[in-house]
Amino acid sequence: MPEPVPGSNVGASSSSILTEFTLSPATVEHLKDTLRASLVGWAAVRVQDERALVLPAPDLDRLYAGLESLLGAAWSLRYAVDQVSPAVVRATLRLGGAGGPEREGLGQGHTLQDARLLALADVCRAYGAAPDQEGQWVEYDPDEGPNTAELEPQQPPSVQGAASGRPLPELVRDPQLERARKHIDDLLEGLKGGGLGKQAAQVLARRGYGNTVEESREVYKELKALQARG
Repeated sequence: MPEPVPGSNVGASSSSILTEFTLSPATVEHLKDTLRASLVGWAAVRVQDERALVLPAPDLDRLYAGLESLLGAAWSLRYAVDQVSPAVVRATLRLGGAGGPEREGLGQGHTLQDARLLALADVCRAYGAAPDQEGQWVEYDPDEGPNTAELEPQQPPSVQGAASGRPLPELVRDPQLERARKHIDDLLEGLKGGGLGKQAAQVLARRGYGNTVEESREVYKELKALQARG
């Protein structure tokens, strides 16, 4: 039986979580479906020899597109790195804009990207949208990562766009911001290898990854300065 990833599911019931803000009952159900429907990916909890234990995790494109369809810009997602080795990331998702429900999840993964995805999966659980599948052991290649191609695909429910006959909008993402965050992840791995993982985690816990390209660059510069001092 796979070990659960440590989580932080804040204690209200799933029905009260999404109705504490002014969201209609129909929107509440569509939000749960949207979160659950995104859980079609996998992320590695740990690697042992040539095998990896993977757990269901959100497909970010699918999740972002579903939230955009339902809420427009009235939602936010932020991350903070609690620990670099082993990688532990905290995710916070707010639905409905300022004053809307906000829930936090914690994920521990093989890499920082795995931990980010597992933290977001934990957020989905906190909102009452738990994945249907459990962890699986799969083959692992150091260059290619875990081989999840042969895992049985999940069958998520349709989200609002499909239910209403309208296609989900095409997600507009900032490729520069995605690259900036990837550079931060790569630098964190180097800092961890150089024995500076704890100090780097403190920087990320204080500043996060940044919500804009400029903010992410400032976080990267601070981590580079830490590396230079080390």
